[in-house]
Amino acid sequence: MQSSWLPSSMRGKTVVITGANSGIGLATAGQLLRRGARVILACRHPDRALQAAHALRPHLPTPDPNPHPDPDPHPDPHPDLLVLRELDLSSLASVRRFCQHLLQEEPRLDVLINNAGIFQCPYMKTEDGFEMQFGVNHLGHFLLTNLLLDLLKSSAPSRIIVVSSKLYKYGDINFEDLNSEINYNKSFAYSRSKLANILFTRELARRLEGTGVTANVLHPGIVRTNLGRYIEIPLLVKPLFNLVSWAFFKTPLEGAQTSIYLASSPEVEGVSGRYFGDCKEEELLPKATDDAVARKLWDISEVMVGIVK
Repeated sequence: MQSSWLPSSMRGKTVVITGANSGIGLATAGQLLRRGARVILACRHPDRALQAAHALRPHLPTPDPNPHPDPDPHPDPHPDLLVLRELDLSSLASVRRFCQHLLQEEPRLDVLINNAGIFQCPYMKTEDGFEMQFGVNHLGHFLLTNLLLDLLKSSAPSRIIVVSSKLYKYGDINFEDLNSEINYNKSFAYSRSKLANILFTRELARRLEGTGVTANVLHPGIVRTNLGRYIEIPLLVKPLFNLVSWAFFKTPLEGAQTSIYLASSPEVEGVSGRYFGDCKEEELLPKATDDAVARKLWDISEVMVGIVK
C-alpha cells in the first residue's frame, strides 16, 4: 500500500526516527524527507548514520531554481533537512544526552517515531543491567519519549508513533521477572517487549488526552531487514530461506508504509491510542488492552529508568 498524500505534506515539520540507519527506519526517513520534513536520524553507530545520510541525499527536495525575490522574514533557523544524532537505546545515559542536546537545539518536535529494535538476541544485558530486548525495545524508548514530552506538547498538534510487532501475541508481562533472570527465552522476551510497546502506547495516549499530542502503535508485517541477524539458520537451509524471504516478505519500503501514514496523513489527525497494520486500524488481543497492567507497567518502568516525579 503506497502513500498517496501530497509530497509537501510534512514541510516545516521536524521528525525524530530512532534506528533510522537501516531497514524500516531508513525507508521511513527517505519518504518523509520527500514530503518536505526535517528528519533527525537517531542512530547508535555514527559511521552507519553517515552511510544512511549518503543514501538519503537523493530524497532531499531540490532547491527552487527561481526563489522568491523577497527575503523570507522568518528564515528557517535549521536549513539542513537531514540531521545525524547519536543515540544508544541500551544506555540510559545516552538517551539522556541525546534528549538534552535535542532540547537545547530544537525549537519544536512534530513527530517522534520509536522505530529501533533488537530481535531475539542471546541473553545479554544493557549498560544499566536490563535484559537487552526489554531494555532497548521498551525502556529506552519509554525514557526517550518521556524526556521529549514537553517539547512535543509545546509543538502540538504532534504525533508519537511506536513500532511494535504481531508477535506481541506470544508475550506476557511477568512482573516477577521483567528482567528474565529466572527464565529466558529469546522469542518470548522479544514478544514481551513488543507487548510492552503496545501497553505503553495506550497508557501514553490516555495520559496525553487534551494535549494535542497523539500516540499510536503499529506492526509493519514481516519485512526483509537486518533485525533478524541473531536468528541461526542452518547453512544448507539459508538459500531456501533467502528465496522465501524475497518471495513473501515485505521490502523495507513496504514495511514502512504504516509508519509514514501515521506520521504524515491527515486521516489520523487527532486519532490516538490505536493499533495499526497496513495503514488500517486493527483489533488487539485482550492482553494488550488491559489498562491495569498498562498502568502498573508504566509505574514500574518509571522506577527502572529513574524518572523522578
